[in-house]
Amino acid sequence: MELITPREAAHRLGVSYPTVKQWIYKGSIRTRRTAGGHHRVPVGEVDRLLARTGRALSKPRESGGAIVTLSGRNQLRGVVEEVRVEGLLAQVRLRVGDQSLTAIITRDAVDELKLKRGDDALAVVKATEVMIGRAGPEGRRAVGRPRR
Repeated sequence: MELITPREAAHRLGVSYPTVKQWIYKGSIRTRRTAGGHHRVPVGEVDRLLARTGRALSKPRESGGAIVTLSGRNQLRGVVEEVRVEGLLAQVRLRVGDQSLTAIITRDAVDELKLKRGDDALAVVKATEVMIGRAGPEGRRAVGRPRR
């Protein structure tokens, strides 16, 4: 379990350090204590708070002249686990809490973002369709259209 300082948690949540300290004292945010008694915040707790609020990045960040703030609400913050580049495409695997998300993007996008393992990243999901499946008894199709 990755732990971060309250100051880093405040930065990731887009709130002030005193706000995070108040949340800790009120019990609104779970922490672990170091041997010296200092609070450390699990990254999963930050992800939980971000998911609950549906919050985007609070302040635009400038990087190479581009502003990185989006209106999309389906944003998942995570850490890059793997970047595989082959030809014109790249496969990027992002760890979001306990889950893993894989995206296929262009090689140019990977180069422009300078993505590498261990980087913080944001996945923005924009979908018009969601499919759900489950295992069924043998001989029965679990997902898809009925047989004709």
